[in-house]
Amino acid sequence: MEIGRYHWMYPGSKNHQYRPVPTLGDRASLLSSPGCFECCIKCLGGVPYASLVATILCFSGVALFCGCGHVALAGTVAILEQHFSTNTSDHALLSEVIQLMQYVIYGIASFFFLYGIILLAEGFYTTSAVKELHGEFKTTACGRCISGMFVFLTYVLGVAWLGVFGFSAVPVFMFYNIWSTCEVIKSPQTNGTAGVEQICVDIRQYGIIPWNAFPGRICGSALENICNTSEFYMSYHLFIVACAGAGATVIALIHFLMILSSNWAYLKDASKMQAYQDIKAKEEQELQDIQSRSKEQLNSYT
Repeated sequence: MEIGRYHWMYPGSKNHQYRPVPTLGDRASLLSSPGCFECCIKCLGGVPYASLVATILCFSGVALFCGCGHVALAGTVAILEQHFSTNTSDHALLSEVIQLMQYVIYGIASFFFLYGIILLAEGFYTTSAVKELHGEFKTTACGRCISGMFVFLTYVLGVAWLGVFGFSAVPVFMFYNIWSTCEVIKSPQTNGTAGVEQICVDIRQYGIIPWNAFPGRICGSALENICNTSEFYMSYHLFIVACAGAGATVIALIHFLMILSSNWAYLKDASKMQAYQDIKAKEEQELQDIQSRSKEQLNSYT
């Protein structure tokens, strides 16, 4: 009997009853068993934080661009109809184009919501931490092909969004010119003088309405009244936010491109390592078979 492992439960009883005391090895096994904190750390280690940050940035940028751009386009049409082009036929084509762009915005928002979720899922299933969580990981040619397709598609979308970012800066430039002209009119040097009425903005020079549109050109106090309207103020700032959202989307796609490229490289290396391990396991199995056959032959001779 190991005296150190037992002690009396009831010292005064006649029947000697014992209960075991945990040894150091038992205590170590209890301490080494994973608890709630270790499980949480392990789960958090499987989160692809780079893909998560890129997804949040992409969703935020697309939401800002689509939401603010949609409202700003509607405000731009209202300003043109009320002040720069009173004849509906003069800006009919522009109204149709803006309506088409609003429908395109709906499609962009839906597509990037789905595409962002797909890229986030791809990040979950290709990060090395998740592979460690789920044990042995096997790569296939189809999986590597899908990862390469995502790299190519994200590159194309990034180039397209660079064009969208540049295009979204055009209305910002137009509204800034109108706003700066209004600031000149409001300045003390020109306010109240006869030269105020000679300061004008001709919206026809930007090509959004034809040259025969009436009036097309606004000067002086009438232009100052346009700048003081809520439609102008709201549309100007919404176009700025939409342009910033397009820039954030470009950054998110570049971030996604770096992540996908690294994941694709990891899958390529993992496939090579997998092939090496398969060959090694096959050779070891053949070596064991040879050794077992040689032992059987020796036993048969003896």
